[in-house]
Amino acid sequence: MTDLLTRPAAIDEQPTTPVEIHIPPVMIKPPRDTRWRKRVAGGAAVLVLVAGGGSAGAYLMDQHLTTTSTAAVAADVATVTEGTDLAPIVAQVQPSVVTVLVDSAQESSLGSGVVIGADGLILTNNHVIESDGIQSGGTVSVRLSTGQTVPARVVAADPTHDLALVQATGLTGLTPVTFATDDSVAVGDTVLAFGAPLGLEGTVTSGIVSALDRGLDTGDEQLTGLLQTDAAINQGNSGGALVDMSGRVVGINVAIATAGDSTGSVGLGFAIPADTVTGVVTQLQAQIS
Repeated sequence: MTDLLTRPAAIDEQPTTPVEIHIPPVMIKPPRDTRWRKRVAGGAAVLVLVAGGGSAGAYLMDQHLTTTSTAAVAADVATVTEGTDLAPIVAQVQPSVVTVLVDSAQESSLGSGVVIGADGLILTNNHVIESDGIQSGGTVSVRLSTGQTVPARVVAADPTHDLALVQATGLTGLTPVTFATDDSVAVGDTVLAFGAPLGLEGTVTSGIVSALDRGLDTGDEQLTGLLQTDAAINQGNSGGALVDMSGRVVGINVAIATAGDSTGSVGLGFAIPADTVTGVVTQLQAQIS
């Protein structure tokens, strides 16, 4: 499976007024695997896709978007008022966000990741690094916010929760991210999404937490308790950080919903919540210690 997972919903009719997505004129390498374009073109009216890599193909499967009603508990989180300067938050978090590059003879793709160890331990989505090419001599590398690119290797993965750990080599003194807790997140909170959408590294978008406890049934696994956000998330954002106004990671970007046969953001993005992430990371670190 490549780093981009397209999941068409069970919807029979196309919308009468399709949503048009306009992509900025950037240079993006055409995918080596053209199945993605064919399959998306024949997809259903609403798609849920993992916002993985810029230039790889995709894997198509049925999905169901579910909602569980829960009450959000507000905690001590910085709030945003008109005129709030977001630049200090970006400056705080940006050095801890990286681009994860996967290259092989079969495909070339990218996603995002966050630093969780000063020695170069990186957290990303499993679908970003899950590739047949890696098993047959492909390589993984990590590019820092400074532009420095270093070799890396996958050291642990949890496909069920779509999370993985990558160890970059030859690095010291990196700044790990700080994680929030789920009870600090409420619907309406302002959040920033970090990553490399469409291969545009160092991109930051803003929005709010739109809903809590969304579920995605991929057929192979069920991602539950997801945060929903209207911050723009696109292919390449996977594994990147969704942070609050204190610069704490509230979730790891994992999926977006799109309309019609488009693949761009329509303001429905999803992130794995912080408590789930930290629990899985603890288990993965135990495997490699």
